[in-house]
Amino acid sequence: MQRVLPVILVTLLIPASAFAARGPATFSAERSLVVASSSPGNAYFAGMSVVGTAPVSGDLSAIGGSIVTAAPVSGDELLFAGSVSSQANVGGDVRAAGGSVSIEGPVAGDVVALGYSVHDSGRAGGSIFIVAVNATLSDGAAGPVIIYGNNISLAGDFTGNVRVVATGHVYLGANTTIRGKLTYEAPEEATIPASASVVGGIVYTNASYLPDAGTSRVLSLVSIGFFLFARILGALILAGLLAGLFPRLAEAVVERVYAKPRSVLLTMLLGFGILVASPVLIILLALTFVGIGLALLLFILYTLLVLLALLYAGILIGGMFARRFAKREIVLWRDGMLGMLALSLIALVPFVGLLVALSLSLFAAGALLLIFFHFAFPHEEITPELL
Repeated sequence: MQRVLPVILVTLLIPASAFAARGPATFSAERSLVVASSSPGNAYFAGMSVVGTAPVSGDLSAIGGSIVTAAPVSGDELLFAGSVSSQANVGGDVRAAGGSVSIEGPVAGDVVALGYSVHDSGRAGGSIFIVAVNATLSDGAAGPVIIYGNNISLAGDFTGNVRVVATGHVYLGANTTIRGKLTYEAPEEATIPASASVVGGIVYTNASYLPDAGTSRVLSLVSIGFFLFARILGALILAGLLAGLFPRLAEAVVERVYAKPRSVLLTMLLGFGILVASPVLIILLALTFVGIGLALLLFILYTLLVLLALLYAGILIGGMFARRFAKREIVLWRDGMLGMLALSLIALVPFVGLLVALSLSLFAAGALLLIFFHFAFPHEEITPELL
């Protein structure tokens, strides 16, 4: 079964010209395949490593991890692999795709190559089409050439027109001759030595792929807007969940504003003291070997308290809205989301908005600490019901 599957895949890649071949076809599939006998017709190879050392009278199609063709192919070559190396003459076209593609022998027909790195040192009798990060043509071409890539190097004698689209640099080697027109797009002009000649003229288009100052500002604003939207949306969801799952706790935080209005400032001071003193205590404990574990635990609790304070600050606003406009003391999940939305918008106001958000967060932190304290050390039977 392991050998049948690669053969089926290769069969699906048969070139159209394969049906015109007269000799019998050859199928070979091995983990490590070395073909030492010639093929009278088309040949189809598959394997992790494929090496062809015998001539092929028809077309050659191969797929694998590494492919090397070291013998002439009378027809076309169709090669797919991580590493492709065509080292001998090809009587037809070459179509290759892989991470690294190397074409060293002359090609009578067209060349189509796709890969990370493509190097063609065998002169093609037809057209050339290459898409690669790094592309090199070192022996020219008899037909038109089209290349898309990053860094592109050209050398040799080119009979037809050459078109290049590069995101990096374009190089022309010494004594390079382009008898047609050289048309290229790149961020900077090509390196063309004095010994190189372009008979049909050069058409250069400056194509900078980096955004200009205006585009950069737009992209930065869009990024900031997306970040704020994601942050506000996440806060709305968390506030709605907390208000919906623990409504009594939310009502208790809001109740501390109305039941004991004179203690609002003291509650804020409690929250301020805890939020300021806790980091100092954590650092002092972390300096001692014995207190590292306790410091880690306190850090986790401190982070949780800060997060809850920010969320319950929004829930506090939503609960106050519910009492003021809906005339109800019950805090619903939508009150938490509405209050968090209001808090997020208030926080966007410079200075004043941050001061208001900080004050509400300090009060929420102090109120939560008092509620948790009374829950841990209850003095009334109703206190445990808050959670």
